[in-house]
Amino acid sequence: MLSLGPLSFAAPWALLGFVILAAIWWLLRLYPPAPRQIAYPPVRILRRLARRRETPARTPWWLLLLRLAITSLVILAAADPLINAVTDLKGKGPIYLIVDDDWAAARDWPSRRTMMLGLADQAEREGRSMVFVPTAPPQAGVKNDSLELLTPAAVRQGIESLQPKPWATDRDAAMKALEAFEKLNTERPGDVFWVSNGIEETIPDGDGVAAEGTKLRAHLRALQRRGSTVLVSDGAQAMPWVLRLPEHDGERLSVTVERPAPSGRAEIGIRAISGDGRVLTRSRLVVEEGERRAVAEIDMPLEFMNRLARLEIEKSRTVAATVLLDERWRHRPIGLVSGGGSEQDQPLLSDTHYLGRALGPFTEVRAGTAGDLLKRELAVLVLIDPGSLGANEEAQIVDWIDRGGVVLRFAGRRLAESEAGKDDKLLPVEIRRGDRIIGGAMSWTKPETLAPFDTSSPFFGLPVSRDVKIRRQVLARPSLDLAEKTWARLRDGTPLVTAEQRGRGWLILVHATANAEWSDLPLSGLFVDMLRRVVEMSQGVVSSADGPPLRPLSVLDAYAVPDEPNVGVQAIPAGAFAEARVSPENPPGFYGTDIHRRALNFSSQLNSLRMISDVPEGVAVRDYEDSRELDLKSWLLLAASVLFVVDTIASLAMRGLLPFARAAALIAGAAVLFTSGPGHAEDDVFALASSLETRLAYVITGDNQIDETSQAGLSGLNFILKRRTAAELGPPQGVHPGRDELSFFPLIYWPIVPGYELPGDLSAVRINKYLRNGGVILFDTRDQSGAAETRTLRRLAGELDLPALVPVPADHVLTRAFYLLDEFPGRWSGGTLWVERAGERVNDGVSPIIAGGHDWAAAWAMDEAGRPMFPVVPGGERQREMAFRFGVNLVMYTLTGNYKADQVHLPAILRRLGQ
Repeated sequence: MLSLGPLSFAAPWALLGFVILAAIWWLLRLYPPAPRQIAYPPVRILRRLARRRETPARTPWWLLLLRLAITSLVILAAADPLINAVTDLKGKGPIYLIVDDDWAAARDWPSRRTMMLGLADQAEREGRSMVFVPTAPPQAGVKNDSLELLTPAAVRQGIESLQPKPWATDRDAAMKALEAFEKLNTERPGDVFWVSNGIEETIPDGDGVAAEGTKLRAHLRALQRRGSTVLVSDGAQAMPWVLRLPEHDGERLSVTVERPAPSGRAEIGIRAISGDGRVLTRSRLVVEEGERRAVAEIDMPLEFMNRLARLEIEKSRTVAATVLLDERWRHRPIGLVSGGGSEQDQPLLSDTHYLGRALGPFTEVRAGTAGDLLKRELAVLVLIDPGSLGANEEAQIVDWIDRGGVVLRFAGRRLAESEAGKDDKLLPVEIRRGDRIIGGAMSWTKPETLAPFDTSSPFFGLPVSRDVKIRRQVLARPSLDLAEKTWARLRDGTPLVTAEQRGRGWLILVHATANAEWSDLPLSGLFVDMLRRVVEMSQGVVSSADGPPLRPLSVLDAYAVPDEPNVGVQAIPAGAFAEARVSPENPPGFYGTDIHRRALNFSSQLNSLRMISDVPEGVAVRDYEDSRELDLKSWLLLAASVLFVVDTIASLAMRGLLPFARAAALIAGAAVLFTSGPGHAEDDVFALASSLETRLAYVITGDNQIDETSQAGLSGLNFILKRRTAAELGPPQGVHPGRDELSFFPLIYWPIVPGYELPGDLSAVRINKYLRNGGVILFDTRDQSGAAETRTLRRLAGELDLPALVPVPADHVLTRAFYLLDEFPGRWSGGTLWVERAGERVNDGVSPIIAGGHDWAAAWAMDEAGRPMFPVVPGGERQREMAFRFGVNLVMYTLTGNYKADQVHLPAILRRLGQ
């Protein structure tokens, strides 16, 4: 390889072709262009005249320079010129490519892949073998093969199939595998490239000791023995963000974002998302220059808290920037067990009325028996004067308290009349039989008020109002520890709230009723504040440690996109979930059942995060931006082709075979095409053709077979539309979301290809703008069982501003836009069609997103003779007819908006049907 500054030539021997330029110069001057021939009769007479020696005209200097330029461009292209080529290879042995393919690499995986593919290309040019070493453990169930010498072509295949993992690297295991390879293969020194994630994450091991970051320097020193070592890393501005687990104070969430190193000022957006994918709220925070972290308060309506399922940092596509929230982080579930009777028919006398009103805004209130309530996750169990409980229920409650549950019990007539004593396991203190009546017609005393709360009470700091009067209560028997168990008392010193810790939980008794029969406390704001403090004491949810293992429900990939767990993902024992670590066997995600599920988050296991800084002497450090090669061969060949066209046109004009004016116009057009760059000259033609007639579009995926099927499918649908409707559409157009203007097309068909990446940052901006301005996209995964296609669609949904989707309702306009339909088959049938929830956006009543997996284009596709190109299963040609009908409905739905949803014409339509 020959290097001239940033410009390199992979095949410098081809530059010897410049030697022939002198020969070309001589030949072109010696042999001018063919003379012009004109048919003229007197020429026959002139031929008989004596001839004299003539000197032929020479080739024009500008034509000579043009042809020399064409030859020079071809010679330069043959030399394979590169800009920013990797030119610091020093060894002759293998090229060791070590890749951090963990969660942090997902932030900008395309740039890492480009760098690695460029390195494989260089190894192929130099004829050197490679050793490919990913540092993240493979997915569960995938065999971790030993290292071996590979050809660059094999490494290129491995790079293209490699994807970031949603867990951390295991650099120790990768280095051990490399040492084992070195013992079996005594190769001469080569070159080592470590494509790093740029950070030294220190993850606690089993003993809680963080050790990973301290070993990186030793690993780099060991690699230096294998040849010159280059560490490729991101700068501080490109480091990934981490979203820590939030803190919940009952009213709002406090979240912390962190970056590996202090850098410039950054503004971060955080989204709160519900379980159905809807954005509940957005919050902004600013990380000041020189700071590593910042805290944001997320305050939203209390009724939204129970719907919260995940928090994520906007535009940060890593699993560490996402936190899943289960019931422990939402409004905590509260169970109410009431022993009330007929008084429940009158709401203001009901045992549960005031509790439901007080707890409802910030908790999830459930009512039922103790046995039924404890079958689900529960934070607090409220016993409202339950009377006599069965032995089985009482044992369940006692066991639940020992495991961390909180029981809040209210007194009442049943408790006052019972023989309560030491045998009652659900009382924190012994009580006297009967109740104390304070005030009344036969009493000299007046109702008592509350005394200020002691500093040792959980209620300390709450303001005590004198308007709260206690008229009746049950009394506790005096004991040595009664004062320690008293959380609230009356002004005369009588305990009103007592509590006792049992195991990891609490048993709390309010010596008055939960309704306004014995006191005014349930009518006051103090009642709500006291209940809030009790709920805050709970651990969120308490589940059985002896219950069944928590099986995986859904897992996150490295891009934080939900996915179905593969066969290698294992269940987690219920009692060991708190100590569970993210690993290939247990990726981050939800585990358990739909009723009882727990969230396993990766960011909670990142003990600290910092940039790689301690690099041994002799290790070169390179940025990913400096590693992007630019191959000039295609550009040079394009320029040579354009100049060849210009040369051809000029030669024809000089010979008189082309009028001069037309030749000048063609040359000017070719010059404009060359100077405007690839693609720009086509923009005007593209815009003109797309605006003069209505056309459907499809996204070009890069897979020729899929793209040809999309074009044939939309062409076939156009044919059906022309025969059956008044819509006459132009030929379908393939579009690139990152380059082409999308606003010309009312409907875009998007077939999903596994691993598809949005081309450039402008793609998401263009697509979101298209959807906001009334465009419609039909996403088709093409295979109802295609997990890879579904993962790609979910990842695209995370990059785009897509709304929450629901199955098509039975009365949706798509079912009656032209034909009456109850199914929407394509090449396949039986799947679900998804649309936006009604009323989400104002788009003339049209859902901007329609998604399914029926492979509609294949069902619509026709050849030039109008014959179907693909079979449809299982319904045959009847199913194909229904697929065409869905296509017609889809186009009519897109073009007519909410016209078909207008219910004003419904009576007239029904009368016509009746006739």
